Amino acid sequence: MGEYYPFFLVIFVAVLFSVIFKRFNVPWVITLILGGISIGPHGFNLLPESTVLDFIGNIGLIFLMFMAGLEVRLSTFKDSTKKVMTVAFFNGGIPFIVGLGIGYFVGFNLVQSLLLGIVFISSSIAVLIPTLETTGLIHKPIGKSIIASTIMEDMTSLLLLSILLRSVDPLTSLPLPIFLIILITSLMTMRWILPKIQWFFSDNKSKGDPFQQELRIVFFMLVGTVVIFELIGLHPIIAGFFAGVVLSGNIGSAKLKEQLHVLSYGLFIPTFFVILGAKTDISVFLNAGPTLTFTTIVLGGLIVSKIFGGWFGGRLAGFSKKESLFIGYATIPQLSTTLAVAFTAVELGIFESSIIPTMVMMSIVTVFLAPLLTRKMVPQLEHGN
Repeated sequence: MGEYYPFFLVIFVAVLFSVIFKRFNVPWVITLILGGISIGPHGFNLLPESTVLDFIGNIGLIFLMFMAGLEVRLSTFKDSTKKVMTVAFFNGGIPFIVGLGIGYFVGFNLVQSLLLGIVFISSSIAVLIPTLETTGLIHKPIGKSIIASTIMEDMTSLLLLSILLRSVDPLTSLPLPIFLIILITSLMTMRWILPKIQWFFSDNKSKGDPFQQELRIVFFMLVGTVVIFELIGLHPIIAGFFAGVVLSGNIGSAKLKEQLHVLSYGLFIPTFFVILGAKTDISVFLNAGPTLTFTTIVLGGLIVSKIFGGWFGGRLAGFSKKESLFIGYATIPQLSTTLAVAFTAVELGIFESSIIPTMVMMSIVTVFLAPLLTRKMVPQLEHGN
């Protein structure tokens, strides 16, 4: 077949499945994964191996984490109170302990168990924000606290992930304390110097930007930041996230944000999710064996620990019983970060590829479950605590 066939097939499937499943209100990411499953070796086996496609998929993974980083506003933490930190600590800490315990229970080694615990810490901000918007709570104290605590949990999980990956696949020989000092120093330095680089390369005299110079500047800074972070020992997906965090304060133009969104979600990110789907073997569930049992345990452990962690943290932070339960429900979803971490863990040989169906199933169930639970809670919140 032609060398462009694999790329054409991936884009075609991304478009087709998005159109079909949109009518059923299936989350966009899930439709792409289902599309990948259908054309992969465990489906109709239509997608041949392609190093170019794998490269574009890896770029998509970095862009996925970059866009997640762009959603982080460090100014959010200026008003962070003891409430936010309390919720973040327990809503991240309790699931981490549960994930770690499940890992040991099923026979994982220490690294695998820690990785499962780290996955349990995070929640999908991409699902959380629309949920809070539809419930009308996004600008209320509870909504702001949930968003701030979730961002704190995500950043903590990715920082822990970067430390864990260094023990498995070290990119440098730097001792951990020196690595952390250099990382923090680099983040602070880039927050200061990147606006100056952007100003230097920008053509402020030009009335228009017909050749998208501003977009190229941001793309240049993204790749440059990822390269620098890689040099100090960060894995590319972590580097992509922190690049987004660093650049989040320098991208104020709505038009530029839209262009980045189009570039990311129009090409690179869909390719990653379709490839991830192609590597997902759903036949493991048909045997009703260890994988199905493991998935049930992981899914149950995650949901219960997130609900309890959110409720317990909320109560200690001073929220009412119903508000605390709402926090637990709202932080259930697992999506982009979970799938990105699972993909990376398989690529590095930490987990077998059989872990991917479990993570995909966990994402599907939690993404559907959380909005249902939160919508049922809203009338109770409105009628008093």
